[in-house]
Amino acid sequence: MDNKIIPKNPLNETWVIGGTVLLAGLVIFLYQEVLWGLGSDWNNNPDYSHGFLVPFLSVFFIWERWNDLSEELPIPSIWGIGLLSLGLFSLVVGLIGAELYVQRMSLIVVISGLVLLILGWKYLWLLSLPIAFLIFMIPLPAIIVNTIAFPLQLFAAQTATFCLFSLGIPVLREGNLIMLASTTLEVAEACSGLRSLLSLLALGTVYGYFSQNVLWKRWMLVGLSIPIAIIANAARVSGTGILAHYFGDEAAEGFYHTFEGWLVFVVAFILLFVCGIVLGKIGRPSPAS
Repeated sequence: MDNKIIPKNPLNETWVIGGTVLLAGLVIFLYQEVLWGLGSDWNNNPDYSHGFLVPFLSVFFIWERWNDLSEELPIPSIWGIGLLSLGLFSLVVGLIGAELYVQRMSLIVVISGLVLLILGWKYLWLLSLPIAFLIFMIPLPAIIVNTIAFPLQLFAAQTATFCLFSLGIPVLREGNLIMLASTTLEVAEACSGLRSLLSLLALGTVYGYFSQNVLWKRWMLVGLSIPIAIIANAARVSGTGILAHYFGDEAAEGFYHTFEGWLVFVVAFILLFVCGIVLGKIGRPSPAS
């Protein structure tokens, strides 16, 4: 008796690729001005220079789970019409109100609506990470930046003042100004640590996904990236104050200041990496003796 292999119901890759290219072309055409503005922000705003990498990482996430996607049978959902309508309505509202953040976020809603409408809930679930990860490429609106940045500036200034005082360095703080004997340092918005916070948060999401197999561990690693980034930035401001006290203003500006920022970010990622190793060992059965 012949053993027949009953084929699964794989998604027709030709249909998927052709449909994806067509829909991507339509979305790009509809959002061409929005995408152009995003690219301009990534190029001109150092806080979001990582935005260029985000779409490629999302595509990689899709490729990484392609086998799971190909084994599912598309079951279109009518709920996709509502989600798609919500995204397009948000785009229109954003255009009328000249609100860039609403326009840009509507792109993610439209993509989600198209997936749900054409492929169904299972595909939307499987693609939830690649789609949600696109949020990291969208610059936060000014009102949110101002709300977040100023407390970060104050925390960095307070921490640096405490560290400098503990080291016996004469220091006085007034708001986000750190006054030393020979100079005054301003913890400006660019030094708030928001840039490293956003970058480390995105990096922590990628690292958590690949380093952890348990969902709560992934979320824990993403959450840990926030305090690590904040503390690392406060340490950077403290180090800048120490250098400025002993070596003058030149040590707090130019190449040294930029290099110090990169060095602290690398240290922050190493700390996150260590946290990932520790989390990976939690719940793991000990080897038999």
